[in-house]
This record gives sequence, C-alpha cells and structure tokens, in this order.
Amino acid sequence: MPGLLDTEAIRKDFPVLDRVIHDGKKLVYLDNAATSQKPRQVLDALNDYYERHNANVHRGVHVLAEEATALYEGARDKVAAFVNAPSRDEVIFTKNASESLNLVANMLGWADEPYRVDQNTEIAITEMEHHSNIVPWQLLAQRTGAKLRWFGLTDDGRLDLSNIDEVITERTKVVSFTLVSNIMGTVNPVEEIVRRAQEVGALVVVDASQAVPHMPFDVQAIQADFVAFTGHKMCGPTGIGVLWGRQELLEDLPPFLGGGEMIETVSMHSSTYAPAPHKFEAGTPPIAQAVGLGAAVDYLSGIGMDKIAAHEHAITEYAVQRLAEVPDLRIIGPTTAEDRGAAISFVLGDIHPHDVGQVLDEQGIAVRVGHHCARPVCLRYGIPATTRASFYLYSTPAEVDALVEGLEHVRNFFG
Repeated sequence: MPGLLDTEAIRKDFPVLDRVIHDGKKLVYLDNAATSQKPRQVLDALNDYYERHNANVHRGVHVLAEEATALYEGARDKVAAFVNAPSRDEVIFTKNASESLNLVANMLGWADEPYRVDQNTEIAITEMEHHSNIVPWQLLAQRTGAKLRWFGLTDDGRLDLSNIDEVITERTKVVSFTLVSNIMGTVNPVEEIVRRAQEVGALVVVDASQAVPHMPFDVQAIQADFVAFTGHKMCGPTGIGVLWGRQELLEDLPPFLGGGEMIETVSMHSSTYAPAPHKFEAGTPPIAQAVGLGAAVDYLSGIGMDKIAAHEHAITEYAVQRLAEVPDLRIIGPTTAEDRGAAISFVLGDIHPHDVGQVLDEQGIAVRVGHHCARPVCLRYGIPATTRASFYLYSTPAEVDALVEGLEHVRNFFG
C-alpha cells in the first residue's frame, strides 16, 4: 500500500503494542484520538529526568536545578521549532489543551480594549467542537453578556459556511474552531474562516489537538492568533499541553493564574508580571512532562511529519473502504479520505455503541465509545453515541482488517 511507514520497525519502539490480553488476543489499539501510546524514547527521557536531574526550575543555582531548567526550557525550544513559532517565548506550557483554551477565554474576558469580550461583542465557534472549545466560551458569554454564535454542520459532516457573514459579523471579537474534528475526522477550511475573521478584526483561536500530532503544522502559515494542542496525543506524557500565541497579544493580555514565577515584583499593595511565557506559567510547571514532550517531538521529527501524514491518509483511506463493506454500518462524518483525519466514528445498525465497544474489547480491539466530548454532533445527527476507531503512525492495515472482522463478530453476537 503506497505511503505506509515501516510499522514493523516503529512498533518495536512501543512496548504496550506487544501486549496480549483477553485469553491470548494481541492488543489492537485504535483509540489514538483519545490518547496515543508512548515510545521507549519518551519513557526513557522521563525516567532519566527523575533518576538524574529532578529539581525545581529557574531559581536554583545548584547543578540539578540548572540541569532541570535547561531540559525544561530546551523542550520549549523543541516545541517552538516543531510548529515554526517565530519566538520560543510564544510557547506556553499548560496541563492540556483544555487549560490552554480556558486560558485564552479568561484573558479575553479580563482584557482591556481592544481585546475585551463584553456585552457588545460576539463569539463564534462551531457545532463540531470538543466540549473544551465550547464550554469555556459559554462561560465567557455568561459572565460578560457576549452573544455566542456557531456554524452548523452539513449532512456529510462538514462545516456549513453558507452563512459565514452572519456568524462572523462586525461585532465578533473572537472566532474559535477545531482544525480537525475529534469525532468525525473532518479537516476544516482554515483559510476561509481566517479570511472572514480578519475582515472584521476578530481574533482567531485554533484547537489543533487532532492536527499537530498528525501532520506538518506551521503556526505562521495558519495565520491564527492562538493555537492549542496537547502532548498526550502526540506520543508525549499526559499532564502537558501547549498554547501558542502571538507575541504582541501575550504582552498586552492579562495573566490567567497568579503565583510564583509569573511575577516580576511583589509588594503587599501590588505586583508586576514577568514577560511571556512565564507570565502565564504560575507555580511549579509540569517539568518532567515537558521533558517527555520534548522527547516526543524529537521522535516524531525523526520520522517526519509529512511521512506520518501520508501513512495515516493511506490507513484511513483503507479503513473507509473496508468499513463500507460492513452491513448496516453508517459512518458519521465524511465517507471518503478527502480532507479528513484518522478518526472514524460510526454506528452499527441498532446496536448501542457501548455494546459494540465491549464485544470488540473481548476480541482485543480497543476503540472509543460515547459522544467523545462532542455531544452536539451526536444531537445533530440524531444518535445517542458512536463507536470511534482512530489511527496513528503505528497503525497497520492488518489492524483495520481485525476491526472489520471484529464488527462482523459483533453483528453475529447480537444476531
């Protein structure tokens, strides 16, 4: 199959993929949109940090503190280069993408003009967002009186931009949307949305949690103002996320959390704040997790994001074709591999997705079931939930075949 990576070699880097579960069945891991597995290189980096360099960062003058600081800030350099950030100081470490998006929403609620969101302004999102890119904006709208607008979905799982001038208006202060849907895999038309947002002077926030791990990504090319993503979906540890923001915005906007490290001076009457990124990293940061994320960036870069994207496209194209052979199966979202990522959600006749997932698990096949923190999508298509299979750089055609065979077993089981 053209475009495939040497998965036999890659899978040797991931110990968990050798697991045998449920009476000798080898693990088929198809839950990568929820979290990816971690290669030995990342696990070794975490162990090495804790065994040899563990200390708090930035203020210590002893050897361990200086080593920990160098590793932590070195990870920032790696992430900045990975997404082509103009400055390393534009990379803020958070605990996950949800915190990154909440950080932006809160900053805009507290900001002075011209960035402040208030009762005279509007916020634009989409119906396909992860809850992490819905709830923070709902909270902001409730607190400020701003009006929340959103793009709907077409029957085939694409954004309906036919009313773009009505959703993004002269009153719109911020437009926040996912680049790749976590439930349907849809890749959204960034250029059209950004163009309209820039016409009205709105800030653009992109949730790239399902994009940065899977394709070459350039924050400058995308022309967003803020980009959020998370480490655990890109071979890194849990507990580490990233917010990239344009330097001038980070300088002008207020901090989200107060505490140690984010200050310049403190008196009992007032405080002044450190420049970005430390202005937004109060307290002891996720040091080990950042080191692990840096190792993950090294690992992915060594393989090549263009090659990973090509591999996933080939696997996804094959999966869409094979799933079309399963009777009574309906894909929720795009039914071709064009402009879609490697997450495929589906329903199987009248069988509840939780039952599908449980029977697949008995076959050693790990998928995700539920509404995938995207309940508005399920409401839009009149379904309670979906089964989702999602692929990554170590996924193989044989695993797709195992999924299809497992679904046939599900159909037979429920007769």
